[in-house]
Amino acid sequence: MNAASLVQKVWNYCHTLRDDGVGYGDYLEQLTYLLFLKMAHEYSQPPYSRTTNVVQSYAWPTLVNKTGEKLEEHYRKALKSLAKTEGMLGAIFHKAENKIPDPAKLSRIIKMIDEENWISLDADTKGDLYEGLLQKNAEDAKSGAGQYFTPRPLIDAMLACVRPEPMKTIADPACGTGGFFLSAYKWISENNKLNKTQKEFLRDSTFHGNEIVPSTRRMCLMNLFLHNIGSIDGKPEVERADALLNKPTEYVDYVLANPPFGKKSSMTISNEEGVEDKDSLTYERQDFWATTTNKQLNFLQHIVSMLKDTGKAAVVLPDNVLFEGGVGERIRRKWLETCNVHTILRLPTGIFYANGVKANVVFFDAAPRDGKIHTKGTWFYDLRTNKHFTLKQRPLALSDLQDFIARYNAKSRKETERFKFYKYADLIARDKASLDIFWLKDDSLDNLDNLPSPAILQQEIIDHLEAALLSFRDVAAGLSEGN
Repeated sequence: MNAASLVQKVWNYCHTLRDDGVGYGDYLEQLTYLLFLKMAHEYSQPPYSRTTNVVQSYAWPTLVNKTGEKLEEHYRKALKSLAKTEGMLGAIFHKAENKIPDPAKLSRIIKMIDEENWISLDADTKGDLYEGLLQKNAEDAKSGAGQYFTPRPLIDAMLACVRPEPMKTIADPACGTGGFFLSAYKWISENNKLNKTQKEFLRDSTFHGNEIVPSTRRMCLMNLFLHNIGSIDGKPEVERADALLNKPTEYVDYVLANPPFGKKSSMTISNEEGVEDKDSLTYERQDFWATTTNKQLNFLQHIVSMLKDTGKAAVVLPDNVLFEGGVGERIRRKWLETCNVHTILRLPTGIFYANGVKANVVFFDAAPRDGKIHTKGTWFYDLRTNKHFTLKQRPLALSDLQDFIARYNAKSRKETERFKFYKYADLIARDKASLDIFWLKDDSLDNLDNLPSPAILQQEIIDHLEAALLSFRDVAAGLSEGN
């Protein structure tokens, strides 16, 4: 069975659970638990005979042979027990709960998973299956999972520009479901003839991530595991921690990231009654250029701090990071001085699941802390003006980014209509040292014949309104903090 058929088969079971109030995210979470248990069982059998740390009284066969209330009770106890283990197993089952209230439907899902020999499926099929499920979950607006899902064509384009090398480390401080790691793994595997040592390093030592949301971290670990990244009996590659809290203890060769949208850093706190509240966070870091509650500016400073002197970064950042005054300007000027901020890709609207986002990919290289100015100038590629995309009618494709990739990798870059170079002196002379630069004329302003379809126009209006609402919320939050 191919990946598309498997995705459809596995996903069809979700519809039978909707009437019980089981959402897409909950279903995917239960699939993760059950898939992992099934594969752990397969790995424990010959010829692998690996130690998986799963207690035999809760191993896969004990689930297959039970039905009704006995199955439900046993599954609940199994999840509770597995959550107490260490390593990858404990990370996958951290705070695991049964979200499928009907034992008959739970039994059907177990039987469906039991029908396949998952280890015998190649990594591409297993990986494509899980990626397909993650994408379906992201497409469901109610799940809210879209904020953790970066469009895969964009990630692939970023990798085609950065071109990571074997035996080097790659980090993502807000790794979501692991899209950057998977694309990097694929790029390195397909573009190099790897020896045994390089393959082992790629599997076990290349990737280092953080994901603060437990359920998203769980899905990320499973996504990586199904793509043969990491080991069932090894340590998890993704920490369940706020990456911004502490100065890095180790430095990496590459950072590839799309930090969460929204300007305010906050922490959710639950009191004894279970009522949740959010406190704004200000990160006091000696290695930061400035102290701010702006989450995006904090992530930028943190990413700079993570890189080796020879490190490279490609990061998705919203427009406000490029033009915001005050602390934003101070950070931007230090960034241009201490790093080589060499390329900025202005992204079109309508490509992210989080609506109202205007973003860019910023490519920059770290440099020695020698007091010299390291940005000589910056190339800007405008993929936004006169470009119209939506998630359904006109999704972003890798082909839309091929011209940028070719010009990024050209031995000698040349200016074109969409690709312009600005010297460092000109950049810092701009008001607030703004890097929010555009020069193309919007054709639709003059010629009604060039207007996109009503569906695209409608989505663009929604995106603009939601972007405005996000800005107003940030202003309101700032005002209430001041009071």
